[in-house]
Amino acid sequence: MLRRIATFAVHHKRLMVLGIWLPLTILIVVGSTTIGSNFRTEMAMPSSEARQAEEMLSSVQSGDAGVNGQLVIKTEKSVLDESVKEAFTASLKVISQIPNVSVKSPYENPAQINQSKTIAFAEISVPRTYTMVDMEKVADEVFTATQNMKDAGITIEYGGQIFETFEMPESEVLGLLAAVLILVIAFGSIIAMGLPIGVALLGLAVASSIVAVVSNFMSMPNEATSMVAMIGLGVGIDYALFIVTRFREAMHDGLSIEDAVVEAIDTSGRAVMFAGITVIVALLGLLSIGLAFVTGFAVAMAIGVAVMMIGSVSLLPALLAMVGTRIESTSWAAVAALGSLVISAMVAVFTHSILFVQIGGAIAAAFIIMRFFVAGLKKPLPHRAQNNHQHTIWWRWSRVVQHHPWRALTVSVVGLGLLAMPMFSLRLGFSDMGNAPEDTSVRKAYDLISEGFGPGFNGPLYIAVGGETAADPQAMQQFAQVIAKTDGVAAAFPAPMPSKEVGLVIAYPKTSPQDEATSDLVHNLRSDIIPATNVYAKVGGFTASGIDFSDYLSKRLPWLIGSVLIVSFFLLMAVFRSILVPLKAVLMNLLSVGAAYGVIVAVFQWGWMADVFGVGKPGPVEAWAPMFLFAIVFGLSMDYEVFLLSRMKEEYNRTGDNFTAVADGVAATARVITAAALIMVCVFAAFVLAPDRQLKLFGMGMAVAVFLDATVVRMLLVPATMELLGDRNWWIPKWLDRVLPKIDVEGSHHTASHPIP
Repeated sequence: MLRRIATFAVHHKRLMVLGIWLPLTILIVVGSTTIGSNFRTEMAMPSSEARQAEEMLSSVQSGDAGVNGQLVIKTEKSVLDESVKEAFTASLKVISQIPNVSVKSPYENPAQINQSKTIAFAEISVPRTYTMVDMEKVADEVFTATQNMKDAGITIEYGGQIFETFEMPESEVLGLLAAVLILVIAFGSIIAMGLPIGVALLGLAVASSIVAVVSNFMSMPNEATSMVAMIGLGVGIDYALFIVTRFREAMHDGLSIEDAVVEAIDTSGRAVMFAGITVIVALLGLLSIGLAFVTGFAVAMAIGVAVMMIGSVSLLPALLAMVGTRIESTSWAAVAALGSLVISAMVAVFTHSILFVQIGGAIAAAFIIMRFFVAGLKKPLPHRAQNNHQHTIWWRWSRVVQHHPWRALTVSVVGLGLLAMPMFSLRLGFSDMGNAPEDTSVRKAYDLISEGFGPGFNGPLYIAVGGETAADPQAMQQFAQVIAKTDGVAAAFPAPMPSKEVGLVIAYPKTSPQDEATSDLVHNLRSDIIPATNVYAKVGGFTASGIDFSDYLSKRLPWLIGSVLIVSFFLLMAVFRSILVPLKAVLMNLLSVGAAYGVIVAVFQWGWMADVFGVGKPGPVEAWAPMFLFAIVFGLSMDYEVFLLSRMKEEYNRTGDNFTAVADGVAATARVITAAALIMVCVFAAFVLAPDRQLKLFGMGMAVAVFLDATVVRMLLVPATMELLGDRNWWIPKWLDRVLPKIDVEGSHHTASHPIP
C-alpha cells in the first residue's frame, strides 16, 4: 500500500500538495476557527465518593457542586470597618446578580474572616457545566464589579478555578528553532532541513484545529493543545527525518528521484507507520480507564500522532519529488541568513521583544544581497563524503563497547538504576493554585488565604450529609463538632442549605491540598471517623476529588504498564523473529522510563533543583503524567529500536557474523538516531520553560526518557547485550516462527533499478 501511495505522490506531486493537502489544511483551520473550541477539565469519576457527594449537593443546590472561586481581600484596617464592609458588600451584591453565580459573603459566615480581622474571602461558584469561555465572561464581570474596591485602596485578589487563565507557552517556538539548527547541522542542507519542519508545522496546524473542534464534543483539558504541539512536533519532525535520510541515501546510491522516493517510503515509511500506530494504540488503550480527563488527553495526542504519520507518508513524498536533487543544494549565504534569523528569534523569545526578529531579518536580507557581490557567499556548501561505516566514530565506539560488554552493561544498569531510585517514592496527585507563578492573582489569593487562615483553607472538604441527620440542625451541629475534633482538621461547621434532604458540613484541613497528610485525613474520615457516627455522609470537594482520581490511577498504572509491555514484546518478536531481542528491548525501555520517573520525582516531588527549573514548591507528581509518559515513550522507543535492530538483523543475515553486524548496525543508524533524539529532547525540554507545572513536568519526563533511550540504551546497553548473547539473539523456536504473523517494517531495498514510468 505504501508503494502505491508513494508512486501516486510522485506522479501527481502538485495535486498532492496544492490540490489535496493545502486546500484541506485551509478548510480545516478556517472551519475550526469558525466553530471555536470548548476546552474544559473534568476530573470527577462516576463511582467515586467525591462524585456521590457532588450529586447529593447538586440535587438541592447546584452551586455547591459547581466550580469555585474566591475573592480575597486584605486591609490594614479591620475588614469589619464600615468603609471596607460597605465596599465589599456592594461588590458582592452586583456579583450575586450575575446569572448562575452564587455568592457566600464573609459577613454572613464569620469563619471566612481571619482572627486578626485583616483578611477575608468570599466564595463564589458557577455550574460545573460552564466552559472555559463561560468562566472567562464571569471573571470579566467580577473584575468590573470589584473595581470600586481597588479604587478605595483595598487589596483584592482572585483565586480558584474560575479565575485561572491558560496561555499557550512559547516553548513550541524554542523547540522548533532548536530543531532547525540540529537539522541543518545533520543534513548540511537548508532544503533538507525545511522539509521535516514544513511537514511538521502543516501537520500541527491540522492536528490542533481538529482537536479544537473535537473539544466541542468531548471533554479535553486546557493543556491538550500544548500537549499536541509537544508530541506532534517531536514525532512529526522525527518521522520526516527518517524518511528524508533514507531518500538521500538512495540518491547517493545512484537511484533516480522517483525510485529514491518510493524506496524511502517503502522502507523508512514502514517503520514510521509501525511506530506511529504503536503510539496511537498505546494512547487509545488509555480510554479503557474511563475517565474524561485521561480520555481527552489521549484522543488529542493520538490525533496529533495520526496526522503527523499520514503527512509523512503522503505529503512528504510529493515534496521530495518536487525538490529532487536540489535537496543537496545550499549556499553559504543561505546558511548565514538562516542562522541570523534563528538566533535572533531565540533572543526575541527570551526577551519578549520583536525588535530582535527585525534585526535578524535585516541581517539575513543583507547576506542574501551580499551574495550578488561576494563570490564566496554564492558557493554551495561542500557535500559531505559518504564514509564507509567502518570509518566512523560510531563504529569504533561500538567496537569498544563490544570488547568490554560486561563493563558497559554494569555501568549502564547501575547508572539507570540510581536515577530510577526516587521512583519508589512516587506519590500521585494534582497541582493547585499554589503552584501558579508568583505574580499571578490566583497565586496571590492562594497565599493570602494561607497567611490568614492556614493552608487547608485553600482546599476545603465538602461533606454531604443525608438521612435524618440532614433534617436536624442540632444533629448537624454535633456531627460538625465530631469532624472538627478530628486530627488534621482546622475547623468544621454546617453550612445553610435550601433543603433539609441534604446537609452540608465544610471542613478545612490543617494542611494544604497537596500535602500527603490531607490525603490521609480524607481516608481517615471515610474509613473511621464518619462510620463511627452512624451518619450517612460523603466527603467531596475538589481536594477529595483529586485524591480519588489519584488513588484510581495508582491502582491502574501497573495494569497499564503490564499490558503495554506484553503488546510491545509480541510486536517486536513478530518483527525480529526472536525471543531474546524483544525481551531485552522491554527490559531496557523499563530502565529508561524508570529513570525518567526517578528524575521527575526528585525534581517535582522532592524539590531537588526546583528553583533551577522554575518548579516552585514541591508536591505530588501529576496523576495522569506517568501513564502517558510510559505509553508514549514506549511507542517512540520502538521507532529507534526497529531502526537500529533491523539494520543489525540485515547485516547478520548477510554475513552471519554477529560481532560485525552489531558494529555496522550501530554505525549505520547512530547519526540519524542521534539527530532525531536531539530534536525530540529539545522540543520536550523547551516545555520545561513553560509556566504551567503540568507541561513542565511532562516535558522534563519525556526529554529525560528520550535522551537516556537514545544514548545509554542504544549506544551502551544494546551493543553490550547483543555481543554477550551472540547468535542466540536471533534464536526462535520453529513452531513459534510459524505461528507468529509476518510484520515487515523495513520493506525491500532498491525497489527499482530504473525510473518509474
